[in-house]
Amino acid sequence: MIWVMLGVLLALMLIGIPILLCIALVGFIGIAAEPGIVLPLFAQKTFAQLDSYTLLALPFFILAGSLMSAGGMSQQLVDFSRVLVGHFRAGLAHASVVASMVFAGISGSSTADASAISAIVIPTMKRSGYKPGFAAALIACAGTIGAIIPPSMVMVVYGAIAQVSIGGLFLGGIIPGVLIGLFLMATVKLYSYHPNYPELRQIHGSFRPAAIVSSLKTVWPALVAPLIIVGGILSGVFTATEAGVVACLYAFIVGFFFYRKIRLGNLVDIFVESAITTTMVSAVIAVSGAMGWLLAYMQFNEMAVKWVTSAAQSPLMVLLVFAVVMVVLGTFVDSLAILLVFAPVAVELSKRYGIDPIQMGLVMVICNQIGAVSPPTAPLLFVTTNIAQTTLDDTNRHVWTFFTAECLVLLLVIFVPGLSGWIPHYFLG
Repeated sequence: MIWVMLGVLLALMLIGIPILLCIALVGFIGIAAEPGIVLPLFAQKTFAQLDSYTLLALPFFILAGSLMSAGGMSQQLVDFSRVLVGHFRAGLAHASVVASMVFAGISGSSTADASAISAIVIPTMKRSGYKPGFAAALIACAGTIGAIIPPSMVMVVYGAIAQVSIGGLFLGGIIPGVLIGLFLMATVKLYSYHPNYPELRQIHGSFRPAAIVSSLKTVWPALVAPLIIVGGILSGVFTATEAGVVACLYAFIVGFFFYRKIRLGNLVDIFVESAITTTMVSAVIAVSGAMGWLLAYMQFNEMAVKWVTSAAQSPLMVLLVFAVVMVVLGTFVDSLAILLVFAPVAVELSKRYGIDPIQMGLVMVICNQIGAVSPPTAPLLFVTTNIAQTTLDDTNRHVWTFFTAECLVLLLVIFVPGLSGWIPHYFLG
């Protein structure tokens, strides 16, 4: 029955049914097939998924991202990135990746990262002769860093489900997130030598230390934000959950008093936008979490663990097999739904094979984000393709090289545990 439910879920998603409705319908099928489960119990489990102090961070990080975008931080970061790396070959493309990396330390969301940066950078890239599909694919893949470099809403959700230190996950994402940015920039560099991409050989300006210093005078509040959030968690001043509140307060102060982009009049729009996003995310978390509970009741977790252990015996092979399954599923199934359903499986595998829970969490999060840029679902590609005003086929043609770069970083995280574990174990013990 489990495989029937998963097959129906996949079929419903492929024909375009909204993810929330897909999961709810499949849940009702499971309830009908299991005489021991009644509908009120499923409803109770649905609401219980949101009864978590840890998940209180989600609405605050979502609001912080909206405040930072409206407050002009994303524009300042893009301008600073152009001054910093614009003098390199394919400087505009490199600047977009650098801006995404820094904005990741503020937004906590890959969708917020991709939409905020692409809205500023893609029109400029198109005017400079960049192919729209290339620009959309690059910014979408760079946007995945938003969920890997701390703070990260995906890590908050995973930590709440898996009972793993969110502060540890935040710190563990620093090196992999930076590596993804560097690998994407290296891929852009290789593209610049291809005869079909002459626009990537453009150099925007020259290296001017005075211009960097001048830009720092306006961008420093945006650069300080990640240090405040991560530093506050490390020093114990506030928890990862409370960090969301601090991020909101800081974003409002900077946007209202320093950049003067936020006005009291548009606060209502910012709050409404954040409330809508929070409602959608919370609904998916609630229904997907209840679906995960239903699958666990039907012994799905044990079946999944047994299948993985039959295909792999060593911890390294377990991580590889699990990562491949997650990436493949991510090409068809919503990334948040996968995270909620398979997080308990990841926890069980890490316990059984002695895998560092932070490493397992980072593997899960990176796979989750690779799925967000994997056609045909690929929500981040939809965001950037729409802004680039091109076709999804055009973007898909360019995304696979950047997809490969991210998969290489995933392999490094699997084969070198220290990439995800060194910083959290050094600071947190």
